[in-house]
Formats: sequence, C-alpha cells, structure tokens
Amino acid sequence: MLDEKLLISELNFKAIRSSGAGGQHVNKTASKVELTFSLMDSSVLNDEQKSMLKRSLSKRLTNDNVIILQCDESRSQHKNKTLVIDRFLKLIKDGMVVPKKRKKTKVPKAVKLKRLKSKKQTAEKKAKRKPPEIN
Repeated sequence: MLDEKLLISELNFKAIRSSGAGGQHVNKTASKVELTFSLMDSSVLNDEQKSMLKRSLSKRLTNDNVIILQCDESRSQHKNKTLVIDRFLKLIKDGMVVPKKRKKTKVPKAVKLKRLKSKKQTAEKKAKRKPPEIN
C-alpha cells in the first residue's frame, strides 16, 4: 500500500521544550517533539490518496494542508519521536480506509407490528390511570 520509510523521510521534526513534571532538567532540554507533514508536497502519495486524506483529515489540517502532531509524553526525545511517528502512521492509515457503502434494508413487518403493539399497550396503561367519568 504505502512505503512507510519513504513517508517517514518526508516528515519534518522540531524539538521544543516540554511543559510539565521533570524538575530542573526540564528547563534545559528540548524533549517535546513536533512533527509536520505537508500533504500536498508529498511525493509518496498520489493525487487520489491526497484528496482522500484531505477529506478525511480536514479537521487536523492547517490552511496550508499541513499536519502538525506533537508528543511530550516521555522525558526522552527519542521515545517521543517514535511515539509521534507511530501516531502519524496510524492517522494516515485510518484516513486511507474507504468506508463501506451502506446497503438499504427494509424494516421487517414483525418489528413494525411489535412497535405498534407496544404503543397500544402504553396508551391503554395511561388511559387506565385516569379517573372514571361520572355522568
């Protein structure tokens, strides 16, 4: 399907100082990893794949059709890099899945009758709660 090694070679990484726990060391090291991937500049993906990903990942894309992912789960920059790459590859694979076409089905007659019977029983139950009419 896709050559993951070529796709990974098109990624851009940037190391940033991470927030959160870590003591004094966290102020000196850049352990947070930011991944950027330009969808339209990719040579690995063909036009059909690009349009499919653009449609399915529309919420994740910037105005320039760039995917930006960040990871600061670990204190290790290398571990964060592998985590963000795995997340990116999963995102791309999920975006390429073609949803199955829905087959129209007819509601069975027995189901309709069961629903109507239940409605009638509920109506009768509520009618019995009313006080009797005195003439």
